[in-house]
Amino acid sequence: MKKYLIILIFFISNFGFAQHDLKPNDDVKVGLVLSGGGAKGYAHVGVIKVLEQAGVRVDYIAGTSMGAIIGALYASGYNAHELDSILNVHDFSALIQDKLPRKVSSFYQKENMGKYALKLPIQKGKIGLPSGISKGQNIFNLYSQLTEHVHSIDDFSKLPIPFFCIATDLETGEEVVLDHGFLPEAIRASGSFPGLLSPVNIDGKTLVDGGIVNNYPIERLKAKGVDYIIGVNVQGELHKGKELNSVPEILMQIAGFQMYNDLTEKIKLTDVYLRPDISNFNNFTFDKVTEIIKSGEDIANEHLAELLKIASKQTKSKYYSTIRTFERKNEDIFIKDIEINGNKNYTDNYCIDKLKIIEGESISQKKFEEGINALAATGNFKNIQYRFIPVQGGTKIELKLIEDEVSTFLQLGAHYDDLYKTGILVNLTKKHALFKNDFLSADFIFGDNLRYNIDYFLDNGFNWSFGLNTRYNSFNDDISLVTLPGSGEEVDIRFKVPVDYNDFTTQLYIQTTIKNKLALRIGIEDKFLKIFTDEIINDETVRNFFDNSNYLNAFAKVAFDSYDTKYFPKKGFYIETNYIVYLLSANSEDNFNSFSQLYGELGYVYTFFDKLSIHFNSGAGITIGSNGNSIHDYHLGGNNENFINTFVPFYGYNVAELNETSFLKSALTIRYQVFNKHFVSFTGNFARVEEDLWNNGSLFEDTKSGYAVGYGLNTIIGPIEIKYSWTPDNKQDYWFFNLGFWF
Repeated sequence: MKKYLIILIFFISNFGFAQHDLKPNDDVKVGLVLSGGGAKGYAHVGVIKVLEQAGVRVDYIAGTSMGAIIGALYASGYNAHELDSILNVHDFSALIQDKLPRKVSSFYQKENMGKYALKLPIQKGKIGLPSGISKGQNIFNLYSQLTEHVHSIDDFSKLPIPFFCIATDLETGEEVVLDHGFLPEAIRASGSFPGLLSPVNIDGKTLVDGGIVNNYPIERLKAKGVDYIIGVNVQGELHKGKELNSVPEILMQIAGFQMYNDLTEKIKLTDVYLRPDISNFNNFTFDKVTEIIKSGEDIANEHLAELLKIASKQTKSKYYSTIRTFERKNEDIFIKDIEINGNKNYTDNYCIDKLKIIEGESISQKKFEEGINALAATGNFKNIQYRFIPVQGGTKIELKLIEDEVSTFLQLGAHYDDLYKTGILVNLTKKHALFKNDFLSADFIFGDNLRYNIDYFLDNGFNWSFGLNTRYNSFNDDISLVTLPGSGEEVDIRFKVPVDYNDFTTQLYIQTTIKNKLALRIGIEDKFLKIFTDEIINDETVRNFFDNSNYLNAFAKVAFDSYDTKYFPKKGFYIETNYIVYLLSANSEDNFNSFSQLYGELGYVYTFFDKLSIHFNSGAGITIGSNGNSIHDYHLGGNNENFINTFVPFYGYNVAELNETSFLKSALTIRYQVFNKHFVSFTGNFARVEEDLWNNGSLFEDTKSGYAVGYGLNTIIGPIEIKYSWTPDNKQDYWFFNLGFWF
């Protein structure tokens, strides 16, 4: 029955096409024009499905924006089924945001970069705004990966199906036809929606979305000598004022003024005009893949008779290859040669170390993509292009790097916690400040407790890197620090006193990292501690110092960090070991004895059902030798994640309520994600805080315990958490609150 129905449709279509000036040739050429429309462009895939089913051979493709992306992939050899799979496998909304997994960030970034809520470029002494929400590197990576098999083709007319796309010259507002060059770069430019994705520079022109000037480039396609043109239009319509309630919608409205003006005339030039019903979707409904593709199938099936008629005039059929590049992430590439261009301020060693590629060895597609992400995560490059060129004995990798011309940034953050109180963070960062590969970062914190932290780091890639850090940290709180002699024999009597704690530390170190997870740091430091309390005696202020000394120290640090996020992690390990030797002291009382301290922390988190996380954390610290000053003891208590020196968080107790030369603690947190970015948690922690840590094997004797329940929200300015903690040891309880990134 279905067979006879198709025959009937075919005869009806012949009658319907009688008025059309059909070519009498043995074969006719068909052009396909695909408009832009963001996520609505997924409908193009539905249309292509029906074209293939009808037997229509496409001989030339023109596209703009999303039409350029779908068109380029089809032109490079993918069939409709593969295009459908690509759209379902990849989350374009996430790709556009340029989100990168934390594991590709450098160790310095893992330690320090998660504290800024706003980043603004500084050029020529003026503070500006980012050129786009996203640099589009993730999108570009995907385009490069999917078109790897045609990387050696510069002339787009030599693709399996000839192709071109449209972009807009941002300086002149003129239309730019992209029919040669590097295919991923061309379609990235054509889809560079202003304000959302950064512009692309090609041949000295700054290019943005082609939909601004020509969202339906049929006249350009007609000039290519095709006989029939099938056009798919997924662009929206101008909205009413009440519907313009977001920045993207307003920008789309502005762009739409031009694109809707000449559409009527363009429709007249189209032999088969397809307008899918995309009224229920918008440019950003990337999660509606199946529904939008079906809208394309539906409209094409309505015009099936016309499509069958065109197919009947073609005597040659198209060969559809099975590429499936997007499924080949585990295939190895043997690297015969590496060529890097465009890196003026970053050495080849630096770039190769981030990429983790070695000439003469093999690397999987997946590992190479992780390397590209690691290079992108540095934030030093506006665009990273790569080509795989087949050569004798393997593959040549050509890298074209476009460095970000902005090298100076202003970054801002805000925070509140129970110890440091309010803090406004102002950061100035200067890249390649003195040498290639380096950066200078200066944090200045204003609020209840003034602080600063200045870093200079020279990243030498896989060679040893060099760093310099200087900081000032201060806070005021009641701390149990005092040791008084008893009668007969010396005993410890500790009680809380209001302490003004000031730390000036400057470190000089060398560092090496392995795969952005493991870091080894060795160095020396100068530490000046000024810690005192003020008493009022006879209406006069008397200052009593607990420490007012300069120390020369040597230190070493080994750390491994594979947490997936810094706050509310769901998987990964964390291991850190610090060893510091107090070598010399400029102590006025001349009673200093050299001593050392060893501190370690271990963390592991695992998540069940993507909601319930079990987070285990354990830490220990010992003092080797006699320091003679309780200020150097380990101080347990509080909620802070920005403690310095020997202060250690411990629920159930306030800051520094537990003090001794050694400690051992463990904590278990059960955390549940109740809504997106909303978490509830329960923590139990236990510690032994004694001079004799092992206590002749009685490790659990006199164990301190504390518990906390909390609610947390992960926001654009950082975590917001409130926690209630208590201890059965002495019936104490505390409320802890923090807002914003910790610094």
